[in-house]
Amino acid sequence: MAFELAIVGAGVMAEAIARGIISAGTIQPDKIIAVDISPQRREYFENQLHIKTAEAAVDAARGAKIVLLCVKPFQMEQVLRDLMPGIDEKSLLISIAAGISSGFIEKTLAGGKRWRVIRAMPNTPMLVGRGMVAIAAGTNAKKDDLTAARKLFESSAKVIEVPEDKINAVTAVSGSGPAYFFFLTEQLIQAGIELGLTPDDARTLAIETAVGAAKMMSESSDSPADHRKRVTTPNGTTHAAISWMEQKDWNQITRDAIKAAAKRSDEMGK
Repeated sequence: MAFELAIVGAGVMAEAIARGIISAGTIQPDKIIAVDISPQRREYFENQLHIKTAEAAVDAARGAKIVLLCVKPFQMEQVLRDLMPGIDEKSLLISIAAGISSGFIEKTLAGGKRWRVIRAMPNTPMLVGRGMVAIAAGTNAKKDDLTAARKLFESSAKVIEVPEDKINAVTAVSGSGPAYFFFLTEQLIQAGIELGLTPDDARTLAIETAVGAAKMMSESSDSPADHRKRVTTPNGTTHAAISWMEQKDWNQITRDAIKAAAKRSDEMGK
């Protein structure tokens, strides 16, 4: 049977997307198939998400309305070649692989067909229904294709549309972004421990502060700078910390680090 959605690569991000789709009722589980070489991941999708699975991508994708490519960038070329015998240009291809352009996918599949490709960059907070996804249309993708991609992700994420040449910037800011916040939270916890707090107390304080701060930014039209300034009393404790960060060039280090992520995304596509 032909499926509405074939998910190629059943990793954590694919799981997050599938959970959102099923929870929202966007596509029913019996209309979805997931492909992975790992028996453990296939078993997980079957038992936990009640999604049919397969080991061979070509069979699963045959006739599928949407093929969601969730494989690692270095796997993409081989996966596309594996798909060639069964996939046709009626399928909408959506790729979440970092650094892999829609042009690469179109060119690899080729065969004289006008492949419709949407490139997407989601992030892991989709697992808790608070994800961020940017989508970009390939050469042959139509407005309806962008609408279909948006509908697929909106169940567990906020979706924006950007030109494809901005996707690497999205990858650096929001795709990799959760890791930056996790890293900062790690440092808050460790600093708390070094100041004499118990590990449990330091963890609770750091995580709940992060959650509260994110909620304040999310539910207000004020800028992050506005929020920061309201907490920062002149010559107070917060001022001491922020001043230290500025003296150590925290601002530029942070921006340079994010630019390094964007650069790496660009390199991965070459």
